[in-house]
Amino acid sequence: MQASLIKYLLASDAPVDEVLVQGWVRTRRDAKTFSFLEINDGSCLENLQVIVDATLPDFEQMEKANTGAAVAVAGKLAPSQGRDQAWEVVAQSLTVIGEAGPNYPLQKKGHSLEFLREIAHLRPRSNLFGCVFRVRSRLAYAIHRFFQERDFLYVHTPIITASDCEGAGELFRVTTQPPPGRGGDGEGEPRKEFFGKPTYLTVSGQLEGEIFATALKNIYTFGPTFRAENSNTSRHASEFWMIEPEMAFCDLAGNMDLAESFVQYLVRDTLETCRTELKFFNRFVDRGLIRRLESIESRSFTRLGYGEAVKLLRASGRKFQYPVEFGSNLQAEHERYLTEDHFKGPVTVYNYPREIKPFYMRLNDDGKTVAAIDVLVAGIGEIVGGSQREERADFLDRNMDRHGISKEEYWWYRDLRRFGTVPHSGFGLGFERMLMLVTGASNIRDVIPFARTPGSAEF
Repeated sequence: MQASLIKYLLASDAPVDEVLVQGWVRTRRDAKTFSFLEINDGSCLENLQVIVDATLPDFEQMEKANTGAAVAVAGKLAPSQGRDQAWEVVAQSLTVIGEAGPNYPLQKKGHSLEFLREIAHLRPRSNLFGCVFRVRSRLAYAIHRFFQERDFLYVHTPIITASDCEGAGELFRVTTQPPPGRGGDGEGEPRKEFFGKPTYLTVSGQLEGEIFATALKNIYTFGPTFRAENSNTSRHASEFWMIEPEMAFCDLAGNMDLAESFVQYLVRDTLETCRTELKFFNRFVDRGLIRRLESIESRSFTRLGYGEAVKLLRASGRKFQYPVEFGSNLQAEHERYLTEDHFKGPVTVYNYPREIKPFYMRLNDDGKTVAAIDVLVAGIGEIVGGSQREERADFLDRNMDRHGISKEEYWWYRDLRRFGTVPHSGFGLGFERMLMLVTGASNIRDVIPFARTPGSAEF
């Protein structure tokens, strides 16, 4: 007798004489001579109905088979008499492995997202978050498949770094200083740097990724990043995951081509492989979700320069919370206007003013803009940010001086321009932003297993 995943049992095309189902009780209904259990093992959204006859020798186990209890049921897969599913299990034995008790928080009723965030250790058992994290797993697989199919090499860049990629200074410093009362370097003594210099949790794997792109041509990274930005908005987290490809011999146009096809690929894969979960999200989270994803998957991306975007926004007649001015970053409200109201589809904005972008972006011939891109989608705004990197050593040095970046500390980055430099490009896609897009979730906390936000680091 083998344990079976419920998703495969429900898709079976014939009765099975012996099955072993292991999972958690979602609901229980008792009649005079038998009971119904709805069991879920996390493999799919649907529950499997189990009929437990009162004549079974271990029927007394039913007293402990409350909502939330972990059970193992051996029995026979038979055609269901109900209308909601094709198959049910007629139990031949029942074992309660772990009781849940009457205070189990996830009873059969509606729960607010705020309440579920408070019990993040139990929320994966809910229908909503079971769907979210199954989609998260599938999307991670699709990311690797996209790049592996195109002969990109997967590179692990360091989590601990001595560089600040974005130059914003919002970094988490790494220290070996023990908690109070547990010893240390001595009262009043300066803390010693473990690595001999100040080090931080990475905000991006891009700079290290460029090292490998200039040796192996096309690479990608996929890992956690950390930003000490004291922002408690629904779109920001202190720990999140980024996908960052880097491509040698690639200009801005090639960068835009890859970024747009990447977003469409992930949307298409979700539409094809997570249809059950998407129908659930479309019903209970965002009623326009599937229609919006189908539009992104099927339509070409509109491309327009930053200056053109600013003119369009200023001429829109729309009163924005943040005024639209040339030389300032586009805000989420501006990005969503472009995608949802004006173009009604995905948009790629390129060539931003040099003053608002980091030191590593390539200066355009106009001397005023850099070869930067942002890919915008409805419901989210910016989902991809990238650029062609500055490959010219003299231009890079001037950029570093203007941004106050130490050339001595970044000697290795400058070496990439001295030894066999080539045009190269890359971008970053926020994994959680992508998940918000495909699930319809409006808060980043609801697509991360354990959210890390200012003032909150449970578990």
